[in-house]
Amino acid sequence: MIQEIYPKVFYPEYRRKKAQKENNKNSFVLHFEYNKVMLIKDALTKEIRLPRFKDLEEDIEDIYDKSVYVNAVDDEEFYLADDMQVPEFGGFYMEGMQVFREFKPQYQAFAGISASQVYRWMQSRKYCGYCGTKTEKSGTERALICPKCKHIEYPKISPAIIVAIRDGNRLLLTKNAKGTYKFYALVAGFVEVGETLEDAVRREVKEEVGLKVKNIQSYKSQPWSFSDSLMVAFIADLDGDDTITLQKEELSEARWFEREDVPVLPFHISVGHELIQKFRDGEI
Repeated sequence: MIQEIYPKVFYPEYRRKKAQKENNKNSFVLHFEYNKVMLIKDALTKEIRLPRFKDLEEDIEDIYDKSVYVNAVDDEEFYLADDMQVPEFGGFYMEGMQVFREFKPQYQAFAGISASQVYRWMQSRKYCGYCGTKTEKSGTERALICPKCKHIEYPKISPAIIVAIRDGNRLLLTKNAKGTYKFYALVAGFVEVGETLEDAVRREVKEEVGLKVKNIQSYKSQPWSFSDSLMVAFIADLDGDDTITLQKEELSEARWFEREDVPVLPFHISVGHELIQKFRDGEI
């Protein structure tokens, strides 16, 4: 999965740090615009990589002052640079966020997509939702504070469930009717206010494919910054009738696959991918 970067260690916690020219030349600079991230392509090797401060300091003199610490992997730090223009020369360009699904090395992909979640939160909370005053960054934690009414906004993390539905030697797979991801996937959805995770499994399965499930078992969780989520995975068994009633607003397809016919997916970065592969291999 995308967060599995062992033996490297990811540090997501807030640190009160400022980028400094003498210390951070090799630290990574993450610049996002809507759903795109800035990358750099080497003219000679054609290598695509994340920019570092040393790549930008000549073109953007105040790049260190513009940047905000966001996370680290081992002793490599990643900073957000919001208020800047992409340099016209030097191989810099903007690429869709989905690039992180296949980006190498994987630890940089994970740090990058995690930072994008912080970026989206900061962009959407520039002004206080209560009084409209421009918010300010906290100096003690990752939070945005309204200087007028003192309302505090913390990063948005939305809990969601994903479930592998089994029926003996069969697995239910679906295709999303929206978005750019067109491969087979498991039933998934966001948790409602006041709902347990297990109830969310039952509701989402009923809503999306019209089925009932039993023997709901927790599998594992995964941070999933592509949708600002904390994904909690489950395994469940079909309870009763196997007739699928498709929620066409959400899904374009849903069908049962015999174990040997379960498709091999091109990605292996999500807990959903892991569950599908484990079912195919006879491990669940």
